[in-house]
Amino acid sequence: MTEGNQTVISQFLLLGLPIPPEHQHLFYTLFLVMYLITILGNLIIIIIIRLDSHLHTPMYLFLSNLSFSDLCFSSVTMPKLLQNMQSHYPSISYAGCLTQMYFYLYFADLESFLLVVMAYDRYVAICFPLHYTSIMSPKLCVSLVLLSWVLTTFHAMLHTLLVARLSFCEDNVIPHFFCDISPLLKLSCSDTYVNELVIFIMGGLVIVIPFLLITVSYARVVTSILKVPSVRGIRKAFSTCGSHLSVVSLFYGTIIGLYLCPTANNSTVKETVMAMMYTVVTPMLNPFIYSLRNRDMKGALARVLSKKKITFCL
Repeated sequence: MTEGNQTVISQFLLLGLPIPPEHQHLFYTLFLVMYLITILGNLIIIIIIRLDSHLHTPMYLFLSNLSFSDLCFSSVTMPKLLQNMQSHYPSISYAGCLTQMYFYLYFADLESFLLVVMAYDRYVAICFPLHYTSIMSPKLCVSLVLLSWVLTTFHAMLHTLLVARLSFCEDNVIPHFFCDISPLLKLSCSDTYVNELVIFIMGGLVIVIPFLLITVSYARVVTSILKVPSVRGIRKAFSTCGSHLSVVSLFYGTIIGLYLCPTANNSTVKETVMAMMYTVVTPMLNPFIYSLRNRDMKGALARVLSKKKITFCL
């Protein structure tokens, strides 16, 4: 399509991952298995929390939402990546690119907010155990979850609308495996100053502030734990928070390294690998972290399986 002397892009080419052609089938199988593990693992967590009444608590309400977010987050990028790995022309339409970018931002932001909510929940549980039930009331828990979903909607829509107003000229090759904001801004032939300013400001609100809140929460938690004379109490508290801290480290570590601490020698390959860490690897590892390191989850799984076994025998 052409308007005057300017070419209007109707689709983009996704270069995908820098994988040699002879290894394409091997990596395709690997990514397919990783995606299936992500879907299955997060679905199991959601189902177990739904079926076991012992897990109908604020902590597991937040965890079920996080698992759903991980499931969707991975589904935004992985199916298209797998499709393009089998295609000789790995393209995505302009509308499809904006849609993918919107949902990528949406579920990335949702995960960030849910991790903050979960950190607050652990802070209240450990620092104010006698008041936990009254503070983390069902009304407050539902409100925190709904607020997380609503805030992410506005943030993702803001960036999507700002990108939609840009013009894209002749170059339509995205050196990435999905439509991220940074590669799209580099391709645009419009002035991207407003976009970059909003990314800087909103990035602080969506990434830096949540990360600082989580850090402060766990600093208070550690301080409170160290005051407890019981070794058993200390071990239980660290066991409860350990899985959440592992997820926080995986998620924020790669995002901060990629977006907030970029270096001049950052290559496209390095950026792609780091993006793979938090879009593909982290959603896959979360179910293992929460199930293998969480005694309540393992107990709930055993109870659900035993009930199913009894029902089957009857």
